[in-house]
Parts: sequence; structure tokens; C-alpha cells
Amino acid sequence: MRRVFLAVLGVAACTVVHADEFTEADLERWAAQFESVAQEGRRLWTSPELGTNGVACGQCHPNAANTHPETYPKFQKQLGRVAQMWEMVNWCIRNPLEGQDLDPGDARMTALLAYIAKERRGVALEPGKH
Repeated sequence: MRRVFLAVLGVAACTVVHADEFTEADLERWAAQFESVAQEGRRLWTSPELGTNGVACGQCHPNAANTHPETYPKFQKQLGRVAQMWEMVNWCIRNPLEGQDLDPGDARMTALLAYIAKERRGVALEPGKH
């Protein structure tokens, strides 16, 4: 048993893997996947399907305008507390759109957040700012 442990230990000690090492192919694949999810987010953003009254997110926020994901988490008057961006997306779905909340892990929520983030790409992070 001891020899097996030492042999395994020896192999592990010789194999060095860094979590932040990835190939150009990895980067291209991940960028394509993000783009695909963000495109689905744009489709949802401009569609009335998240609500029940024919209103779409893009009617109040064309191109994700005035969403400011770079400022979250922050205090939101509508909720009366510090909130995450997904909570405000749900507030909008529930109120102006008259729809049902999405689970934070729902693929549609991920798509909406990806679209919002993509539209604000390059803006400095400023959590808590109003």
C-alpha cells in the first residue's frame, strides 16, 4: 500500500497543472458559447414572451440601456434592500411585464444577464453606485 501511495504521489508531483492555462481553441469555444447565450438573451429581451401583457424588456431598456449591471450589487429602492442584478430583472418581469419570476439558475436568466453584460462591456465595475 505504501509503495502505491508513493508511486501515485510521484506521478502527481511530476504533473503540474495550472487552473488558468487554456488554449486558443478554448478561448474561441468559450467566446462562441457566450455569444450564443447573449444572442438568446437579446431575443428574450426584445420578445414579449417573458410577460403576459405584450411588453418586452427592450421597450423600456432598448439595447439594455439604463440597466447598469456594473453597479450591482446595490441598494434598490423598489426592493428596499441591496440586491443582485437578477433580482431587478425579476422585478421588471413581475411588474412591467406582468410575468413570473425566473429562477436565478434558469437558462433564460443567464441569457438575459449575458446580454445585459455584453451591452455594457468595457464599463468599469462600480458596485453600489447610483
